[in-house]
Amino acid sequence: MKKVEAIIKPFKMEDVRSALSGIGVTGMTVTEVKGFGRQKGHSELYRGAEYHIGFLPKHKIEVIVADDMVDRVIEVIMDNARTGKIGDGKIFVSTIDRAIRIRTGEENEEAV
Repeated sequence: MKKVEAIIKPFKMEDVRSALSGIGVTGMTVTEVKGFGRQKGHSELYRGAEYHIGFLPKHKIEVIVADDMVDRVIEVIMDNARTGKIGDGKIFVSTIDRAIRIRTGEENEEAV
């Protein structure tokens, strides 16, 4: 099993969620996060004063999938989160050694 984490622009969240559901991803965790990369934030004007916003709002999606689904999940995220502009985000893949459903005690793929 693998965990696929994607940091994406907030307005792309629904497109990504819908597309992942369409390929059979049955669950995901979504967190509102803030951060920066090459975008480096931006400046805004508020009541006549300029201030710098260093951390930009993003959404972090986490899905646990079988090894054979990883490439398809990555492809779907990239296709639906890409705007072609700086700040589209990142995808990280890591190995999951064990997963347990608390309610039933099911493990690994059955727990996901």
